Amino acid sequence: MARAVRFDRYGDVDVLDVVEVPDPVAGPGQVVVAVLAAGINPGESKIRQGLLHDRWPATFPSGQGSDFAGRVVAVGEGVGGLEPGAEVIGFTDERASHATHVVVPFEQLTPKPADLPWPVAGSLYVAGTTAFATVRAVRAEAGEVVAVSGAAGGVGSIAVQLLRARGATVVAIAGPANHDRLRALGAIPVAYGDGLAERLPADIDAFIDTHGDGYVDLALNIGVKPDRIDTIADFAAVEKYHVRSDGNAAAGTIDVVAALADLVVDGTLEIPIAATYPLELVRDAFRDLEGGHTHGKIVLRP
Repeated sequence: MARAVRFDRYGDVDVLDVVEVPDPVAGPGQVVVAVLAAGINPGESKIRQGLLHDRWPATFPSGQGSDFAGRVVAVGEGVGGLEPGAEVIGFTDERASHATHVVVPFEQLTPKPADLPWPVAGSLYVAGTTAFATVRAVRAEAGEVVAVSGAAGGVGSIAVQLLRARGATVVAIAGPANHDRLRALGAIPVAYGDGLAERLPADIDAFIDTHGDGYVDLALNIGVKPDRIDTIADFAAVEKYHVRSDGNAAAGTIDVVAALADLVVDGTLEIPIAATYPLELVRDAFRDLEGGHTHGKIVLRP
């Protein structure tokens, strides 16, 4: 029997259980993958707590997880180019990757580069494609100045690196404890808090908001045009000001995942891993995530 994370009501980490489930079967066009690494993400915490019920409701009992990497176990009819044992990176739209096995359409898989560590491979999809979408949305070009709020977070830190790869100057808004790391990524760190507008450069061309809590208003007040602002956290501001809201849904394709994997392998992109947990300790993994003190991805290793 396979094992998978399940929760049957909204709540804190104590509603999470690891239960036995039927082994998945590959239907036509599908592939069963034995999961070797599966990243966890803040959005999964919010869904489990019911905070996103109006936008992304859960159907109970619910699984969770989108990111994963692993080895192919079985392929269904019509799947070519993949054999059992192949190492792959993928994603699921069924909230199902926090498990020992997952079944997905073959179009949602890409070969894992041999030099890519499993924990990194298994945590590229949500944060990586979201960051990719934000950078593309603000149309950052070489020589431009782009500010990023929440720059030390999972999405923010990837966006910083993708912007630098485009030749943009990045103003990274984050707490002082993260400034050295952001400098190492080539960004100009600026502390958040009272007086932030006065600490920012006067020539900001675009703004990526990964945090919410008024950053869209700030960007507009300092003169950034609405179509050069992208937020993944302030949906009220999207409705009010018609700024961009491109996130994972705008770039969540396997081609983007493959491109991100190549950037990690060639040294352009760094995805730090803060901690790994066995699947049975999923509650501890989410306590760690929700504590807000980790720097890097937290990964389950079924």
